[in-house]
Amino acid sequence: MEITLLVMGKSTSRVFSEAVGDYLDRLRHYVPFSLRVLPDVRNVRNMSALQQKEAEGRAFMAALQPSDFVVLLDERGKEYSSMEFAAYLQGRMSAGLKRVVFVVGGPYGFSPEMYERAAHKISLSRMTLTHEMIRLLFVEQVYRAMTILRGESYHHE
Repeated sequence: MEITLLVMGKSTSRVFSEAVGDYLDRLRHYVPFSLRVLPDVRNVRNMSALQQKEAEGRAFMAALQPSDFVVLLDERGKEYSSMEFAAYLQGRMSAGLKRVVFVVGGPYGFSPEMYERAAHKISLSRMTLTHEMIRLLFVEQVYRAMTILRGESYHHE
């Protein structure tokens, strides 16, 4: 199974980019993992929140394949402990899925079409976090999940 993190817009922080890159390197030993960055939607200042969500939704939908299992990283999603998230990923791997795509939405969330397309919603926190933080937290949690599933000592419980 391949895991993809689909995001909108480049990171502007060298510190976050380097940390994400470190975890991407670590993940390569466990699972095919990719970070796909879509270009920011243009002219958002002239758009309502709904128009911006719809424009971002069209870009996300164009990046998805019909067979993708889509999971939205959404503040209204289900929260998991690290152990529970590892079990969640194991379940997806056991289901024989080709690709699981986790999507980070824009500042206003997701379009109705993206909510319809998604199989699940997961929340990393009920707090509002920057998109750069979400990227880092998510790749670290996938790495942590892989080490849990392999019985390695990275996670302590």
